[in-house]
Amino acid sequence: MTALLRTEGITKAFGGVQALNGASIEVAEGTVAGLIGPNGSGKTTLFNVITGYERADAGQVYFGDQVLTNAPPEKVFAAGIGRTFQLTRIFARLTVLENMLIAAQTRQRPRNLLARFGKDVWANQRRHAMELLGFVGIERHATVAAGSLSYGQRKLLELAYVLVADPAVILLDEPAGGVNPTLVNHIADRIRELNADGKTFLIVEHNMEFVMGLCAVITVLESGAVAASGPPQMIRTDKRVLDAYLGADLEGDSR
Repeated sequence: MTALLRTEGITKAFGGVQALNGASIEVAEGTVAGLIGPNGSGKTTLFNVITGYERADAGQVYFGDQVLTNAPPEKVFAAGIGRTFQLTRIFARLTVLENMLIAAQTRQRPRNLLARFGKDVWANQRRHAMELLGFVGIERHATVAAGSLSYGQRKLLELAYVLVADPAVILLDEPAGGVNPTLVNHIADRIRELNADGKTFLIVEHNMEFVMGLCAVITVLESGAVAASGPPQMIRTDKRVLDAYLGADLEGDSR
């Protein structure tokens, strides 16, 4: 399958700490891919480089036939790459619906205020935003301040916030982290449904049960480089992966 998103030889250092050391990954179009590794292996740093929140010292980021290396976050987002964060980033004082509408405006970037606030455009965006809130299951909270949501509900809002811009690729940074098991299953179901409709995902996650149950291909980072990449059944038994996780049973480990 064609790689929709790929990195080649990405390196990134913070002072004397080498966070990424030639990291090269590929995410095939229409798949759910996983990115795992021990704490400090470079997973979130690679996400940040792909989405423009950190600059690569070397290497390239490709999205289809576009080179997005060191592009600013707004350009990456407008190109069709959306992401969530390990710690949710929402506008706490705005309502849930207002958060959604901000995301829609950021992607479209209309040239004039009439285009931005025309009745038809506004009504369509509002309708679409409410549909997505219904899809993730928090539409009843549309008029409340986003800061009043539970942590799990904030994760769902952030997913909906990304979806409103209709990205081709969605990067999820620990979507199951700190979320109760019922919501974890709900999030997994939404990812499967979106993937069935053609969305491509790259997921960083420590919950191995979640990753193994969702992802067709899993890439393992260790010390900023790729240690292994393949289907879940191969990753479970790869000696390099087991060593990286200090002998943890990946099939049962949910840390």
